Amino acid sequence: MEEVILVDDQDKEIGVMEKMEAHLKGRLHRAFSIFIFNNKNEMLLQQRAAGKYHSGGLWTNACCSHPRPNENIEDAAARRLKEELGFETPLDKIFDFTYKASFDNGLTEHEFDHVFAGIYSGEMNINKNEAENVCFRSMEEIESDLQTHPHKFTAWFSLAFPRIKNWKNTASAVA
Repeated sequence: MEEVILVDDQDKEIGVMEKMEAHLKGRLHRAFSIFIFNNKNEMLLQQRAAGKYHSGGLWTNACCSHPRPNENIEDAAARRLKEELGFETPLDKIFDFTYKASFDNGLTEHEFDHVFAGIYSGEMNINKNEAENVCFRSMEEIESDLQTHPHKFTAWFSLAFPRIKNWKNTASAVA
């Protein structure tokens, strides 16, 4: 049985719940999203496996998941990146946000999402139970696709992308 960490709107832990129950009830829980860029400053996109419990076949950021009870969020992010895409790279936490999205199958994602970024341009060993495909795309291409074909992307990616773009622009201005 996989459990998620229930949190309040300040990310303070208030309990645990079985993952599917939390998604059926729309309970706020801790999660993370990882954004990976290559040495050309392109973003890694993952097409979720068709058999995922929601959003199957949609494009999204490199990796998303939930930390296990008593698992450090940074350790969970590194673990899941290795499990899904088969590589390791240093990750930096860049921001967090809360969102709520309901799906046609009756599930609701209500997450306090910790967002990490990293750089990687090497080989990947994709777990086909998690991802059907991956590709690197420029921020401009992704932004255009989000405007013309928003239905091809996950709900959380559409919400996080403008924040990632802002973060990238701010980081570039400082560099």
